[in-house]
Amino acid sequence: MLFISPTEGKLNFEQTYCSIIGFVKSLPECNYQLIIGSDSQPSDRIILVTTIIIYREGKGARFYYIKDELNPQLTFQQRIYYETGRSLELASKLKDRILEEDFICDLDIEVHLDVGRRGKTKQLINEVVGMVVGSGYKAKIKPFAYGASNVADRYTK
Repeated sequence: MLFISPTEGKLNFEQTYCSIIGFVKSLPECNYQLIIGSDSQPSDRIILVTTIIIYREGKGARFYYIKDELNPQLTFQQRIYYETGRSLELASKLKDRILEEDFICDLDIEVHLDVGRRGKTKQLINEVVGMVVGSGYKAKIKPFAYGASNVADRYTK
């Protein structure tokens, strides 16, 4: 996995993790949210972007993203499931890495889903939110899912 950080450039997973932890350790007294979200855009190919955002409440954030291509034959519903699955895969990898250390900080992971109560994604809300909550993470949908609908979306183009 090769992530791109607007702050630090190209990073592998371990470098990304260390960057996140370094950001938190620089002001440990603050509250943080660790957010993961994915979005995809179809054209002649499907671009999938998954983001990690470490948000320091009231004092900025850093983000990292990874970009992949998907099979252009995927249906709309399959794309939403794939986005959710990719976010869960990354959330699990981060959670496992956090648990390996003596790092004591409340870094609950939120998964931002690119679904909302309007449009054609509304029939998928219960299923994808259930996938996330059933995996032990907090789920956010539009309009509160900015990790997917704003940050990830920006890099799918």
